[in-house]
Amino acid sequence: MQTRKLGQDGLEVSALALGCMGYGKPRDEAERQEMITLIRHAVERGVTFFDTAEVYGPFANEDMVGETIAPIRDQVVIATKFGWDVDPDTGIHRGGVTSKPDRIRSAVEGSIKRLRIETIDLLYQHRVDPDVPMEDVAGTVKDLIAQGKVRHFGLSEAGPESIRRAHAVQEVTALQSEYSLWTREPETDVIPVLEELGIGLVPFSPLGKGFLTGKIDVSTTFDSADFRNKIPRFAPEAREANQALVDLLRRVADRHAATPAQVALGWLLARKPWIVPLFGTKKLERLEENLGAAALTLTSADLKEIETNAAGIKIEGERYPEEMLRRSGL
Repeated sequence: MQTRKLGQDGLEVSALALGCMGYGKPRDEAERQEMITLIRHAVERGVTFFDTAEVYGPFANEDMVGETIAPIRDQVVIATKFGWDVDPDTGIHRGGVTSKPDRIRSAVEGSIKRLRIETIDLLYQHRVDPDVPMEDVAGTVKDLIAQGKVRHFGLSEAGPESIRRAHAVQEVTALQSEYSLWTREPETDVIPVLEELGIGLVPFSPLGKGFLTGKIDVSTTFDSADFRNKIPRFAPEAREANQALVDLLRRVADRHAATPAQVALGWLLARKPWIVPLFGTKKLERLEENLGAAALTLTSADLKEIETNAAGIKIEGERYPEEMLRRSGL
């Protein structure tokens, strides 16, 4: 697995990162053990960059990741996040965001304990808190870095102004935001700022929550608990319209004996040398498929074809429900 560097301080990670959000729920111990096995297999395959958060579970995910990496701590980079309003004692997610300095500090103490580590490699603010000045957030993380509890500072889904204000206080190593062939808004005003300031980008949902794999079409039905049932972009009429993008990926993939997912990830890797796509999966075969993207070389002709044809495809549907977009300030 090739490596890439994030930020001016040169945080080196594998070119692809594994998101652990859906792993390790306490209600299913068998699945927890399967995910521990999957993460350790990913390490054997060269993945060094793993992503979790306080709110995942809440708490259960960090605890599972901590158990998994304990024997291999020196081989991995762990990113976690603070910023959602989670009760630090009960783990109840109260909704909304909070980045008050004392809450950041308590979140970090909890994450360190659950992850069984002394220092968090990369600490993200999960969402910008409009009620707390970004300078206070960055200053608190700067203090935590000075104390040796955090190595690098990151933001998630932050806009250009927030990025600049944070970076002026404490160097930002990476921004985590949704970015893919069907979510390209960051290209307008975020990516230019990242390039100017030397900040890495870690795109989540690089496969469009599964749509860009080519395994979902207008006839696909989701489990009643599947969040995609609520996403406008996954409404049947939107899927039918957005299928044109998957067809484009498949045409390019067929020439390389690859899959649409590999081309979607390969496109991101080709955009900038400081982009590290973050994907999630619970299946070993999907892990292997996605890791294959690191070995895929898209030619300049491939990239031009994707760009030219994608420009003519209008993506239908919002990426999140309106309520969630409003609550997250997106």
